[in-house]
Amino acid sequence: MRRSAGILLPVFSLPSREGIGTLGEGARAFADFLAQSGQSWWQVLPVGPAGAGNSPYSGLSAYAGSPLLIDLAALADDGLLTPEELPGVCPGRAARIDYAAVEAEKMPLLRRAFRRGWERDREAVRAFEEENRGWLPDYALFEALRQRFGLRPWTDWPDAGLRHREPQALERCRRELREEIEFHTYVQYLFHLQWRALKTYANGLGVRLMGDLPIYLALDSADVWAEPENFQLDAEGRPAASAGVPPDAFSAEGQLWGSPLYNWEAMKRDGYGWWIRRVDGAAKLFDALRIDHFRGFESYWAVPAGAASAREGRWIKGPGMDLVGVLTGWFPRLRFVAEDLGLLTPEVGELLRASGIPGMKVLEFAFTGGASNLYLPHNYPSRCVCYTGTHDNAPAAAWRDALGAEERRAAERYLGVPAGGDLAAALLRAGMSSVAELFMAQMQDWLGLGGDARTNIPGTPLGNWRWRMTQEQLAAAPAEEIRALTALYGRCREA
Repeated sequence: MRRSAGILLPVFSLPSREGIGTLGEGARAFADFLAQSGQSWWQVLPVGPAGAGNSPYSGLSAYAGSPLLIDLAALADDGLLTPEELPGVCPGRAARIDYAAVEAEKMPLLRRAFRRGWERDREAVRAFEEENRGWLPDYALFEALRQRFGLRPWTDWPDAGLRHREPQALERCRRELREEIEFHTYVQYLFHLQWRALKTYANGLGVRLMGDLPIYLALDSADVWAEPENFQLDAEGRPAASAGVPPDAFSAEGQLWGSPLYNWEAMKRDGYGWWIRRVDGAAKLFDALRIDHFRGFESYWAVPAGAASAREGRWIKGPGMDLVGVLTGWFPRLRFVAEDLGLLTPEVGELLRASGIPGMKVLEFAFTGGASNLYLPHNYPSRCVCYTGTHDNAPAAAWRDALGAEERRAAERYLGVPAGGDLAAALLRAGMSSVAELFMAQMQDWLGLGGDARTNIPGTPLGNWRWRMTQEQLAAAPAEEIRALTALYGRCREA
């Protein structure tokens, strides 16, 4: 990865007329802004259908795209909706996403588009089905069954034959739910059609897309239901232990994610084919992948079923290079970034070195512990990605305002900022000037936004993933200033 810079902004945070960011005009406008700003990368969060708490990290599928991100105006341009049908969509200038309202408005319109487009697009959809036959039939059936059973988790479905995927029960429901299955298939066709158009547009501007590969999946997902043998589940499909992390800088109690752990022995028996298929699916969407919770490949935190807190977990050895080497070997042209945050050990460091994948450095973590802090730029290896903060951190202005006196003094001394000076601006300059191959900032950092614009607060189940950038903020964003700083430190995108 050559020396470059990029901006982190979830798709759902884009401005649009639909109450949530979409793959339409607002996404192309942001790609234009990135090109004008000299940026080479647009990093997004997972784009699949979100599960509990609207978290993109507890998605219903490792492959599917979120229906809520489909742009309705583009469907109208394609004749699948009429212009008169669009005004019923949620107001687009709200700075917070109301997921329930967006879903209530958008899903009926997608069903209308399906009724108009299914037969018209049948040949194209058939080709899409063939290309994605490894996951699409299970996902579409899973979604149809979720609707039939009132969105209950699959472990609570009243039909044991469906819970355990008995062939006769599955075939019966494929017949009974044919139209609903076709609807979810068509929605995925529309999402991937719009995604390919956006990626082609961004790449044409010299902007590449970086996705995020969550290490774990939600228990209530099509993937766990379809292939339970790859997960540590009991006979009823419930986790024998759950994923999480011990107490860390984000949470004094640790984090109990509730996701099932992998059955690494079963996965190894076929050469980690499940992971190869999963990364292959992501590689069709993105030019690079950030591997979430990379340290979990070395050792993972297993919390016993029924535990009240993540504190009750323990470390268990993961697959290490046995898996990571398979992925880098299968996908030599796909760029990877390792999210190697959290409790790091010499073993994690060795795995990172052996993999050759760049790790992450977060500047907001840099100003405690003195000169040996590995997040200070003078300690960086060149093969790393520097962030002001990730989606789990406060925007730079909110970080600055929340600093304690000692940490503030340390930051001011290190960054050469006089007392009371603008530490947020200095943080951006420090990242740009660092030796890191890639520098990433949140869009909120460049806009100077505070804590109200935070994307996520780890360990809090409600109220996250809702911030949106307004059209006015994007129009006022300092593209020329960003480009000048990017060029000054040799990161500017080639013309």
